[in-house]
Amino acid sequence: MTQQPAEHPVDGAADAYQRLVSLLDGAGARYRVIEHAPEGRTEQVSALRGNSIESAAKCLVVMVKIGKKTSRYFLAVVSGDARVDLRALKEQAGGTYVAFASTDKAEALAGSVSGTILPFSFHPDLELVVDPGLLAHDEIFFNAARLDRSLALDTQDYLRLAEPQVRPITATADAPTA
Repeated sequence: MTQQPAEHPVDGAADAYQRLVSLLDGAGARYRVIEHAPEGRTEQVSALRGNSIESAAKCLVVMVKIGKKTSRYFLAVVSGDARVDLRALKEQAGGTYVAFASTDKAEALAGSVSGTILPFSFHPDLELVVDPGLLAHDEIFFNAARLDRSLALDTQDYLRLAEPQVRPITATADAPTA
């Protein structure tokens, strides 16, 4: 009997994409699929898609230690031109330490590789927090678990389906940032 290797997030990206599209279609969400050259950096992919960087959802996985042996993970979603305020996330979570999650941990929780992380959490250990600044736009844009495919999603449908915690997590000039 041959043991199957553990699924790597890259392999799971097709699953993450299909899960998202199934959720959106099943709920009657208003969205568009945008095919483009492979790119994961927010500024460059926004130019390829033709959207303003402010309407791009930048998604970062953050680890907050709550005491010595407990950590919580947050999927922090901010506008593409903003930076995540790590201190704000730490304070909101009641934590003692905050840092970006390791790439391996972030990709495992998100189900896709860095640069393609969805602004949705499908993992029970990944809490979704969105900065209200991103929600000021009629549509949000993000890579859809692939470097060569993005979605433009109606913001109200995003809020209804993702059910994020909406909290200010955008950094000011003196805050630690992403």
